[in-house]
Amino acid sequence: MSKHYVVIAEVRGGQLRQVSLEAIEAAQLAANEGDTVSSLLLGHNLSEQASQLSRYVPGQVHVLDHPDLEHYLAERYCSAILPVLESLEPYTIVLGHTAMGRDLAPMLAAHFRAGQISDVTAIHRNCSELLFTRPIYAGKAFEQKRFIEGPQIITVRPNNISLAAETGASAELIQHAYSAPADLKTIINDVITKTSGRVDLAEAQIVVSGGRGVKSAEGFKPLEQLAEVLGGAVGASRGACDAGYCDYALQIGQTGKVVTPQVYIACGISGAIQHLAGMSQSRIIIAINKDPEAPIFKIADYGIVGDLFEVVPLLTEQFRKALT
Repeated sequence: MSKHYVVIAEVRGGQLRQVSLEAIEAAQLAANEGDTVSSLLLGHNLSEQASQLSRYVPGQVHVLDHPDLEHYLAERYCSAILPVLESLEPYTIVLGHTAMGRDLAPMLAAHFRAGQISDVTAIHRNCSELLFTRPIYAGKAFEQKRFIEGPQIITVRPNNISLAAETGASAELIQHAYSAPADLKTIINDVITKTSGRVDLAEAQIVVSGGRGVKSAEGFKPLEQLAEVLGGAVGASRGACDAGYCDYALQIGQTGKVVTPQVYIACGISGAIQHLAGMSQSRIIIAINKDPEAPIFKIADYGIVGDLFEVVPLLTEQFRKALT
């Protein structure tokens, strides 16, 4: 019997999130021949994003477009999603391991009495058995888990599974009506965005991070310039955030964001275990620190012993020349 896989896609800042395309690829990796992969998109003014999504989904794209859904609110999203999912009867629901996905997935798992595997970084088959790889112990080890039966919920970590390829056609778009829940306990009056970076930190291919070594909020400017030249995002250690040098929205680590970019440049970061938990799976790690004994050098692929205020501007200049 064929199974139905539904990917809950996510829009942020008016853009379809990259992890949604990775989630589609994850669903296709998990599906067998004859299974169906569809998607569900929620938000407001979604015509452009729905059209984009339709080029990657082999099945249908179900759309819930309403002003109440412009910003994520658990009660509203659950109220909107559940009737659609119940009609689709999915065997598997796939979400990105984002703030929304981490919040929404266990609610759906509880409602559908489904098993859940979170923070999946790889999917592969061992004979007929489908295995999901995920990090444990703050990224120091990995485990492989499997489902015994459905229904099942999966969240995938950004930047670990490749993007879905375009299907060569446009999937059918199906619009669904939205009914507001009658007993809302929470409402959103306003949304204030503290970070203005062009690149989403969780999905950035290049991350330039600063620690206490940047010494001040002003010290982040050279890092921002390097990130801009490279088309990357700026992050920070908890030490830099605690010192007031930057907003906690930039924090990377065990109590912050987990990132897995292609290139991670750590500037003035000593390499505490809590920070390593948030970035140690980066493909290439470059460390810049005055202290040659800093723990960060033990996991770095490349290390530069020097003053970041001298090294970073030189790197920025050289990259700017090479990229123009």
